[in-house]
Amino acid sequence: MAQAIEWVGFDGDDTLWKSEDYYRAAELEFESIVGQYIDLTDARSLDHLLEVERRNLRVFGYGAKGMTLSMIESAVQLTGERISARDIHRVIEIGRATLQHPVELIDGIRAAVESIASGHEIVLITKGDLFHQESKIERSGLADLFRRIEVVSEKDPATYARVLRELDVPAGRFAMIGNSLRSDIEPVIELGGWGIHMPYHITWAHEAEHTLAEGNGRMLQVHSAPELPGALARLQSLSSA
Repeated sequence: MAQAIEWVGFDGDDTLWKSEDYYRAAELEFESIVGQYIDLTDARSLDHLLEVERRNLRVFGYGAKGMTLSMIESAVQLTGERISARDIHRVIEIGRATLQHPVELIDGIRAAVESIASGHEIVLITKGDLFHQESKIERSGLADLFRRIEVVSEKDPATYARVLRELDVPAGRFAMIGNSLRSDIEPVIELGGWGIHMPYHITWAHEAEHTLAEGNGRMLQVHSAPELPGALARLQSLSSA
């Protein structure tokens, strides 16, 4: 008989607290600046920005700092180097504001985390800039609920395998909760673990790319935080079958 789930992982951004809303607002401000120099419709400025961000991930990593540097690069390219120093500074201020955005918890998430923590060991696994993530974790008021906190540069099978080794837990006894199929669910299932997908109303295009088949038997989907404890109980039954 398979072992029941022992450890449960939680994603941070857009699972515990709101995040993508602020990045989308930053993109709109970026367009308002670049739009003074070019025709936004013809230039497809956000597509260009996404391409630059993807190219820069291996250098700058995830998060608002990498986004800001990519915005500056995109602005210079899109405007044919005509953008003024004043407007470059405005782009930098967009990044600064994004780094300082308030931490607003997802509705019902604290009660859900507390409920799951009452019967399982829980770990927070979040990716992005270390300083920014540590700040959000501290301001969330949730840090004391987690047995362990991991801030990682990428969420792929190798990263999860390392975390599971350090936790001394087999993949089959681990479940991950998150809003991204690409980063939170697919790598864990690939290792033989379990997943609960809680979609957020906005998803960054990069995170929307995955190869996970719909209806995968090792994953459940919920639409709100209060559903998480019940979904985990259903996964427990499946993992013990």
